[in-house]
Amino acid sequence: MQFTAAEIYLKDKLVSRYGLGEAASISRIFLEDRFHWKRGDREMTPTELEILENDSTRLEAGVPIQYVLGQADFFGLKFKVDEKVLIPRQETELLVAEIMKHVGKGKQPQINLLDIGVGSGCIGISLKKKIREIRLYGIDKSRDALSMAEENARSLLGIEAEDCHFAEADILNLATLPELPQFDVIVSNPPYIPEAEKHLMPEHVLAHEPWLALFVQDEDPLIFYKAIADFAMLKLRAKGALFFECNEFNASLAAEMLRGKGFTEVELIQDLAGADRILKARKNS
Repeated sequence: MQFTAAEIYLKDKLVSRYGLGEAASISRIFLEDRFHWKRGDREMTPTELEILENDSTRLEAGVPIQYVLGQADFFGLKFKVDEKVLIPRQETELLVAEIMKHVGKGKQPQINLLDIGVGSGCIGISLKKKIREIRLYGIDKSRDALSMAEENARSLLGIEAEDCHFAEADILNLATLPELPQFDVIVSNPPYIPEAEKHLMPEHVLAHEPWLALFVQDEDPLIFYKAIADFAMLKLRAKGALFFECNEFNASLAAEMLRGKGFTEVELIQDLAGADRILKARKNS
């Protein structure tokens, strides 16, 4: 089978699940990333055909292409991912961009940044890659997620990975936290989808991505935002900044909560779809 035929073959297998446009996009990305295909044509080797058959079966079953490939594109970098971590999303690139704008306003010799719920490490590592002055700290309650973040740091940052400090901890249980310095920036993309909204989620997300990183109980959907805000009041330096990614349906409630706790310059930022997605605030003193 030639690569052009393989593209048609894969697209035909995926079209009933994803529709024509997305099936075509997944097929092209898969062949380019898995086999480094550059649009020329040649016969696939027996090994390549075997990989195509095995991986196409997983794709047809709804496994996200990022998990099939074992990597996800984010902010110009390729992060290793598996089903133990969330797939980095376009909305989160906006969060990284907003932090870059904030940090870029005042050049400091060192910037302590804490990523709470670090997952694959995509937020903090992307920032560290762009801004060398960042000393990165990350916590997560999942040891598997931390292992992935550590691997991504070594792969993407090289020797600068020595300036990254990851620890297993649960922000809802302060007794689990390690000794930490004061921070200039604290950022989190915490679980923010109430269980009542599960029916709104795509099937492939529910079937394959870690629920621990997605869902919160309906009774207190802001539980992580409140805990992180309280922690930030203790650990942010004066004028330090707090950044969140938010659920558009309760982002305004999260903003009011921050104002109530004494944060200033509280601002909601919309994503490309016009939904409230990024929340930022400052600790005055």
